[in-house]
Amino acid sequence: MSLFRRIGIIARLDKPQILETVKRLTDFLIAQGVEPVLEEDLATMMSGTHISAAPLKELGDRCDLVMVVGGDGSFLGAARAIIDYDVPVLGMNRGTLGFLTDISPIDFEKELEPILRGEYLEEKRFMIEAKIKRQNRPSGEGIALNDLVLHPGKSARMIRFDLFIDDQFVMNQKSDGLIVATPTGSTAYALSAGGPIMLPKLDALVLVPMHPHTLSNRPIVIDADANIRIVVCESNLTYPSVSCDGQLNITAAPGDEIHITRRKGFIRLIHPKDHDFYDVCRTKLGWQSSYRQ
Repeated sequence: MSLFRRIGIIARLDKPQILETVKRLTDFLIAQGVEPVLEEDLATMMSGTHISAAPLKELGDRCDLVMVVGGDGSFLGAARAIIDYDVPVLGMNRGTLGFLTDISPIDFEKELEPILRGEYLEEKRFMIEAKIKRQNRPSGEGIALNDLVLHPGKSARMIRFDLFIDDQFVMNQKSDGLIVATPTGSTAYALSAGGPIMLPKLDALVLVPMHPHTLSNRPIVIDADANIRIVVCESNLTYPSVSCDGQLNITAAPGDEIHITRRKGFIRLIHPKDHDFYDVCRTKLGWQSSYRQ
């Protein structure tokens, strides 16, 4: 008997083979006595099925578990949608690297059977949020599991900004922007910009400058409960953007203040019993996989 009675399914919609995987998955779940619930756009793509459907934001309320069939991008979108619900998330990798999606689509039945019985590892990942103020009035906000990125937008110009942490002035920086990443996001954009890999269980954030004009500007690791304030200098000739997980962009203006803090609540991630973060790094990043004694 499955520990989960109703499982929501979210998937990428741009590849036919993903729909085939979802069909196999729903057949497997029904055979296990589990009711699958398809995200409504996915249900539209799978015409002819008689499986329940629900809007993305309702899956967290209606289901005991949410499964994401796709890559990390699909997982990040799902995480932002269900952060306010205490429902775990499990990923099946149909993307590229897949740091957040553990289950292989090739032989997923063997991996899912013990998970459905309650044999799995669970961890909590925190998210961060950005709130932009313009003349002391709210002008935009967004949340992210991986990272919040201040960048020039469509312009090729550098941007200048002041950085404060817990109301203490840190630096004035001229660069292509700044990445504020969680431990979850430390293996994503922040890594490619020269940031450190952080263990997922760390209660920290990393601030990674993007092509700074002064080469002494280096990544800084700070407490996850710190209050970050970025002031976009009035001298900027462009309107920079704040990107949330690379999927949502909020436009800022010269003089705006960007406040970044930890968001209330956690995302619950489910992994197979043999999940090992270092093994994931070896596999995804091509680290040496043998050792000598």
